Amino acid sequence: MNRDDDTRILKSDSFGRILLVRDGGRRFVRRDLGATPWWLRLPAWWLARREARALRRLDGMAATPRLLGWDGRWLDRSYMEGAAMHQRPPRGDVAWFRAARRLLQQVHRKGIAHNDLAKEANWLVRADGSPALIDFQLAVCGNPRSRWMRLLAREDLRHLLKHKRMYCRDALTPVELRLLKRHSWVRELWFATGKPVYRFVTRRILHWEDNEGQGPKA
Repeated sequence: MNRDDDTRILKSDSFGRILLVRDGGRRFVRRDLGATPWWLRLPAWWLARREARALRRLDGMAATPRLLGWDGRWLDRSYMEGAAMHQRPPRGDVAWFRAARRLLQQVHRKGIAHNDLAKEANWLVRADGSPALIDFQLAVCGNPRSRWMRLLAREDLRHLLKHKRMYCRDALTPVELRLLKRHSWVRELWFATGKPVYRFVTRRILHWEDNEGQGPKA
């Protein structure tokens, strides 16, 4: 094997493995569904398919991964250098949060709601200090002008503002503070119905240690 060819496991859970692949000096990330238990293959495939659809729509937009391939078992995307938010907190970094909001607006204009931004692991702080977004498994695609997509976009923004409240509280504007206090019916429905089921499945069945910050541990 060429010394430039190598594969390293970044994360492994019930929905497959996330691999960092080196191929002839090229680096990319592969979501491998081959190791998924038979009873989770359908939801794992469904999640990977959602991610592929969102990445196609993003079409290599800066600060988001580029889709390299999806064949039903492997999803390959470009590798993004950076540290997860909880590993390199943007504490007091007003510029980072401004850039993160602009990035989120660009994603929303493409007709994509990320839908999983409570997890700090899905926000990257890159070497130059700029933000990036990864993990579009739960992303929703649609008409950005529709009422439903606007509602989901607002929830995305609320999650970003929660992180800003954690790391840059004094920089929150009066408008942002009001938005944080507004709870949509989607959030209320999720906490009343979906959240208890999610916790039971992920913690009791899949044994994830998920605090909605760092996410499931490898």
